[in-house]
Amino acid sequence: MSTPRDRNLAIDALRGAVMVLMALDHARDFYADGFRTEPTNLATTTAALFATRWITHFCAPVFVFLAGTAAFLYRAKHGPAAGSRFLLTRGLWLVLLELTAMRLGWTPDPFYRFTLLQVIWAIGWSMVALSALSRLPLVAVAGVGAALVAGHNLLDAVTPADLGRLGWLWKIAHEGGALEPLRDHRLYVAYPVLPWIGVIALGYAFGAWMRLPLELRRPRTLRLGLALTAAFVLLRALNRYGDPVPWSSQPRGALFTAMSFLNCDKYPPSLLYALMTLGPALCALALLDGAKPGRAMRVLSVYGSVPLLYYFAHLVLMRWTGLAISFARFGSEVISSRGRTGLGLGAAYLGWIVVVVGLYPLCRWFAGVKARRRDWWLSYL
Repeated sequence: MSTPRDRNLAIDALRGAVMVLMALDHARDFYADGFRTEPTNLATTTAALFATRWITHFCAPVFVFLAGTAAFLYRAKHGPAAGSRFLLTRGLWLVLLELTAMRLGWTPDPFYRFTLLQVIWAIGWSMVALSALSRLPLVAVAGVGAALVAGHNLLDAVTPADLGRLGWLWKIAHEGGALEPLRDHRLYVAYPVLPWIGVIALGYAFGAWMRLPLELRRPRTLRLGLALTAAFVLLRALNRYGDPVPWSSQPRGALFTAMSFLNCDKYPPSLLYALMTLGPALCALALLDGAKPGRAMRVLSVYGSVPLLYYFAHLVLMRWTGLAISFARFGSEVISSRGRTGLGLGAAYLGWIVVVVGLYPLCRWFAGVKARRRDWWLSYL
């Protein structure tokens, strides 16, 4: 397979790895009744179910962070004005996709009675915000990103009710939750955008390091990753700030106490959630960067080089095959946005493997198209 000359294989491989893990989370949703069970409820979960959910926590923050890094590299190649314009148009394009094509992967309802606003929504608005932030000095972008990621938990006490008629904006920005802009048409904001703007801004500032010589950027990236991981352990142990739910000793034993320690809030992503995921991810990037690419790394980079195609294809495949299983087992009464399959976690892992492997030829073909051609519209797919 040919690879575009200006792509960083380590970034694509890390992005591909978290996208493969993302599919596991969605397989749990669609094949193992994931919408009806709470894998992080320590009173009812199992270690296997918790681990399946926890490992996929790396997906969204790493993907958004690397989106910021890619935006900086695009700006460095095409110039500030083109970079800002691309962020704005691509961001709005992603928001449009979330409201149209992507929603059918989550909610098989063409009448817009319910729309779930998830990661594509958050990435889109984060890019729109970054299109403005990118005009600032790089140190200012880093400062804004750090302030949003580290400080947004200070706003947890603010509720939509405190803002009166503007409370709906607070749900979109920070708290999340249900909105009803029209009668019988509900939105649910699963990914409030404010902290994700912080993550993409930090990724953008980090992009400057990725232009340094390998012998400089690799140890710096590793040290940063280790520092963030250590900060997570220290802050989580102090149990004072960084996550709305403190960890506690669990009556089910030491393993569940450790699970409580790792059980950080994703909606919205807390400071500790960001440290817990981005720290190890940066360590992994340092190990991948400059490493001799083996087969696994090249395969992962294929998925990572065509993220939008992969996301849409795996989502639609899993959602609609899950509904087909529901219909085959229980009849039409369970065909709804929260239809169940009645299958277990093993079925989720099997479905995950089948879908990811099955999509590889399509992803490889499209990665080849993007490598060979320079049509402007390919940057939006």
